[in-house]
Amino acid sequence: MSALNKIAQTLVSDRRGILAADESIGTMSARLESVGVEPTAENRRVYRELIVTTPRLSESISGVILADETFYQKLNNGRTFPEHLEDIGILAGIKVDTGAKPLAGAPDEKITEGLDGLRERVAEYVRLGATFAKWRAVITIGDGAPSDRAVRANVHALARYAGLCQEGGLVPIVEPEVLMDGTHSLARCQQVTTAVLKSVFEELDLLGVQLDGIVLKPNMVVAGVGSAERPAVDDVARATVEALRETVPASVPGIAFLSGGQHPEVATQHLGAMQKLDPLPWELTYSFGRALVGPALEAWRGDENKWAAGQEALSGRAVANASAR
Repeated sequence: MSALNKIAQTLVSDRRGILAADESIGTMSARLESVGVEPTAENRRVYRELIVTTPRLSESISGVILADETFYQKLNNGRTFPEHLEDIGILAGIKVDTGAKPLAGAPDEKITEGLDGLRERVAEYVRLGATFAKWRAVITIGDGAPSDRAVRANVHALARYAGLCQEGGLVPIVEPEVLMDGTHSLARCQQVTTAVLKSVFEELDLLGVQLDGIVLKPNMVVAGVGSAERPAVDDVARATVEALRETVPASVPGIAFLSGGQHPEVATQHLGAMQKLDPLPWELTYSFGRALVGPALEAWRGDENKWAAGQEALSGRAVANASAR
């Protein structure tokens, strides 16, 4: 077992999942403001300390993805976030992309940026305790979308990122997210998701990425948020697994689904329904952000007297998702 494969296996095994606490400064600030908390660097740090110091977190969470700002901050006890996570048996990850920007020639579609200087940044993150990384590509479904241009540009960037991470010793989480935004049907989402994943693995193969040293982080196959269609939980599970069976090689250790804006309980139900299908060659787990930490933020709301309530909310969602596995 290679070092990369060992890390990847650790991230997806033992019923645990990955917690995404890697919101950008702008996104995290907006979420703090939405619950009446001043969006300062200190409040962002405090909120993330609440998350990583949740009692028994390591029983349900294998890794935490951090934002660059958080990676360099310290807890009240003086330990950095990566050091604290190592202390409690959780792997530290880092978001390395710099965000999605309009794609040249296709302004309604996005391309994720951040390849410049990535080799050097990977080396620095490894030195400071990171063991895995994340890069998110976003694919939109709409009139004429996704275009071949957008898909090819994004999967190429994902593959280059994955290769640079593995070269430097990080396990890359490969995240091609087909967005829930729009009025598309479940069938249309399945069609696009299948096509995108097929392109992803063709590009990973072309660039020589070690597939047993990655974790795939795809969307679940769901109808668009503006669609009149409301698929049953079992229909979502079947459509998602069908897309994976058609595209994902058995050598990939595991698939950690993003929640994509689904209601926390619904995302958990979908994950649980997939576990009941015929045996699959990969581990199926979760890499949720809002679906895990959203309830904690709502419970805490910046009130130090509600610190325990925030941690209980996070623990409850983490345990529910682990149980769904």
